[in-house]
Amino acid sequence: MPIDCPPLIDTVAPTEAAEVAAVVRNACRDGVPVYPIGGGTALDYGGRPAAPGIGLSLEKLGRVIDYPAEDMTITVEAGISVAQLAEHLAANRQRLPLDVPDADRATIGGVVAANPSGPRRYAYGTMRDYLIGFRAVDGRGNEFGGGGRVVKNAAGYDLCKLMVGSLGALGVITQVTLMVRPVPETSALVVCEVPDFGAAERLLAGLVHTKTLPAAIELLAGPRQPPSPVLGPMLESSAARIIVGFEGSEAEVDWMVEQVCGEWAEIGINSPLTVAAEDAATGWGWLGGLPADVQAHVLPGATVPLIERLLQTSLVSSLQAHAGNGVIRFRLSASEIPLAQLLGDELRPAAAEAGGTMVALSHGDGRQLTAEEAWGAAGPAATLAGALRERFDPQGLLNPGRLA
Repeated sequence: MPIDCPPLIDTVAPTEAAEVAAVVRNACRDGVPVYPIGGGTALDYGGRPAAPGIGLSLEKLGRVIDYPAEDMTITVEAGISVAQLAEHLAANRQRLPLDVPDADRATIGGVVAANPSGPRRYAYGTMRDYLIGFRAVDGRGNEFGGGGRVVKNAAGYDLCKLMVGSLGALGVITQVTLMVRPVPETSALVVCEVPDFGAAERLLAGLVHTKTLPAAIELLAGPRQPPSPVLGPMLESSAARIIVGFEGSEAEVDWMVEQVCGEWAEIGINSPLTVAAEDAATGWGWLGGLPADVQAHVLPGATVPLIERLLQTSLVSSLQAHAGNGVIRFRLSASEIPLAQLLGDELRPAAAEAGGTMVALSHGDGRQLTAEEAWGAAGPAATLAGALRERFDPQGLLNPGRLA
């Protein structure tokens, strides 16, 4: 979604949270929509903006407020980029274990608002598992917050989880406190090509009972799957490529790689490829940055059947599944049929039959979707979501039209 569509009346870039509040108060007084802007990496996500308004850039709020490394928490302003945060944490061999594409542009506030997740979601979860405190500005221009600066914080409602994935519709995030983790000593990827989806199902089922602790379980498929920089292209005879990632001490990773290869041999999967050290780091980065137009969520047991169904439509060019979590991301083949129609007629019904949901990540055909087209029909939670929006933004001026 281009940031100037609909056209912005103006774009402002405050340097302090108090200035953010003042901008929103003035907009509230005048009834003008406000569109928060982080690094601009997720502007295609969600529905089209409802009306022209003010762009509110957080790019100048990029300071580290507090970093007690021994407590494994850090407090930063929302405009700091994911890459800058990683640099600060690396000095103490710590990290935020989320896979965020375009880390040099994506901001922490934007990650909270959009809640992207990647391969490591299987072991480490999503932003909801790391956000322990925040400060924000509501739709009236009032500053508010939730959580705190310590990990064990159980006071009041868990507003942190409400803010994650809210696309700025509940408040403009200005500051966050995050729990962080140690950087593992090493990592490895174990990779195999499977000839059919029956074999993929058996392998994934075996990983449910593995004695190892995978950090990621990925399935790649599709006729135009991009080649990996460390693995090369998929074999033409393969239906899918499965990649299992491990992280930990060198002894732990070596044992888990040997163990999973033995478990796979018992079900007829021999000679898997192992990628370690720097090549594994390159592979992790590639997996975390694969683009997608659409994302489906199903129970993990329904992942392979839905993948087969999607590939049978000939609408999918490449597909990546976080198979252990039931998250399926895919690129669409070129089509003259509008994305909204593809979602409504072909793709979303397939997800629904599998007991899941589907959301558009990108308006690949250039046509902006309405919130309902992007997210699907409102479900049972719509009433509660509306009540929350009314509480935090009674005039509906924060990012109107983006969130269902």
